[in-house]
Amino acid sequence: MDDLKVKLQYILPKHLLSRLVGKLAAARAGWLTTALIKLFIKQYKVNMSEAKLSRAEDFKTFNDFFTRELKEGVRPIEQADDVLVYPVDGAISQLGDIEQGRIFQAKGHDYTAQALLGGDAKLAEQFIGGKFATIYLSPSDYHRIHMPVEGQLTDMLYVPGELFSVNPLTTANVPGLFARNERVVTLFDTPHGKMAMVLVGATIVASIETVWSGTVTPPTGTNVNHWQYPASGLNAIKLQKGDEMGRFKLGSTVVMLFEKDMLEFTDVGAGQVTRLGEKFAELNTPA
Repeated sequence: MDDLKVKLQYILPKHLLSRLVGKLAAARAGWLTTALIKLFIKQYKVNMSEAKLSRAEDFKTFNDFFTRELKEGVRPIEQADDVLVYPVDGAISQLGDIEQGRIFQAKGHDYTAQALLGGDAKLAEQFIGGKFATIYLSPSDYHRIHMPVEGQLTDMLYVPGELFSVNPLTTANVPGLFARNERVVTLFDTPHGKMAMVLVGATIVASIETVWSGTVTPPTGTNVNHWQYPASGLNAIKLQKGDEMGRFKLGSTVVMLFEKDMLEFTDVGAGQVTRLGEKFAELNTPA
């Protein structure tokens, strides 16, 4: 059955399916929307006690429910300057060193940082010898993405691609998955070094957004689009630790890259549950 599930993903019209689901998720369908939300909450055991709006009837669209805001204070942010925090609720898929420019995906599978970053060798060079972390967001998780450390936005890329599922089964069986799927790459200068946060699309992920540009996809494209941002002036984008930076409309994965000697992970490993704002790594003081 597992083999069949993976093989089906190669032949299904994933983009068409995802866009159709996206239209339904964005629709104000009254009782139908409320019924779908109630079914989803029951099926995935969503903890609505943490949400600012806790009833299915409170949401006009499924997307409003899926990107629901949390109650104030539910996810306190660790404020120590030498601490990098988790940017999302989810679970660690993999983390470790970027070895010879390659990122470990699962047993028997890896991919290059250059491929992940839209084929840009210059961007990838900044992370040679650095570290990576991949966090999977399940359907029941909170789906807003926050800054793990203070950062100044320098670049954003839209990278076209497939829309394979990013669940553990597919991750273990589809080579180069995160460098094949459609994604939005964001790069930041932080007080401790360069950081990339890559928001990876997946089957029925109807939209990826950032707080500074709104919806980045859809529509889908066929070319890599690259935007650069100034360090100062009206168009400069600076975010503080804990600030929201983006969101998924239906779940996916975040891959983070860190410059060499920027940080050390602390007692964490694959499979560990993550909670936004809690300590993830110790940041090194720049030389």
